[in-house]
Amino acid sequence: MTDHKTTRGFGSRLRWWRERRGLSQLELANAAEVSQRHVSFLENGRTKPSRDMALRLVTALDLPLRQQNAFLLAAGYAPMWRETEISAPELAAVNRALDHMLTQQEPYPAFVVDRWWNLLRANSGAEHLVELLTGTKLSGPVNLADALISPAALRPLIANWSDVALYFLRGVQADAIADGTSETAALLRRLLSYSGVPALAQAPSAADRPGDVWVIPD
Repeated sequence: MTDHKTTRGFGSRLRWWRERRGLSQLELANAAEVSQRHVSFLENGRTKPSRDMALRLVTALDLPLRQQNAFLLAAGYAPMWRETEISAPELAAVNRALDHMLTQQEPYPAFVVDRWWNLLRANSGAEHLVELLTGTKLSGPVNLADALISPAALRPLIANWSDVALYFLRGVQADAIADGTSETAALLRRLLSYSGVPALAQAPSAADRPGDVWVIPD
């Protein structure tokens, strides 16, 4: 028996991503090598996707790995990708590689950040640079995006801050459009809320307005 709640949830998510990618049903159907009629049936909940079909669609839509998992769950299947904390023992080799790269970068500054620009670690060069510029030591939770855009942090120290900020904001905007997560959209909205920033976003580089926050259907 078809689970209508599952098919409706999957269908709304499929439609959301198709429209976010700027594709018609026919274009998505061609990319996934299925008929437009089948895509239509999937979106309106008349058909439940097979796991193979769900995987073909995430490939055609070029979804990030986290969103691929969410897509599969919405279709009623187990997620494909595992997310592991960077401190987990099984990522010991990754951590050693990161530490090696940070050390090799000395005496020049180097940072390790997550996809939302939260600082995970830094080398001595980075710590010395921050202390030199701000007069304070690098400690506690730090978000480098806030540090760059906020008027209370690095902004007064950057001569061409407007150019740098606009370039950076467009990058965050592109990330928000690409990954579709509420976290990235919230980061973009927070950065645009700082004084003196919204005017920089008058010439967006994507179809969506930079201040928009997108919520993916459950």
